[in-house]
Amino acid sequence: MPAPRYKSGSAKKVYKRAPGNRRVLHIRRKKQSSAKCGACGALLNGVPSLRTVQVSKLSKTQRRPERAFGGALCPKCVKKMMVVKARNY
Repeated sequence: MPAPRYKSGSAKKVYKRAPGNRRVLHIRRKKQSSAKCGACGALLNGVPSLRTVQVSKLSKTQRRPERAFGGALCPKCVKKMMVVKARNY
């Protein structure tokens, strides 16, 4: 039986072939999905696709780009939004 920490949905189960043609269960952590733009859904560059614990160990500048709405919106959407805000001001 696997330990309780491996019985969660966040653990990915992979079956491997062992010598003697046995199937052995290996348990891995699932990969985090890539960050996406909140407006258009495009993949965000400069944002690592790591699990929450691993991201918290990075420095602030490694977590997201240093610009307005960095890590939430892509540059194209930020540019569009700024143009719209400037025109409506």
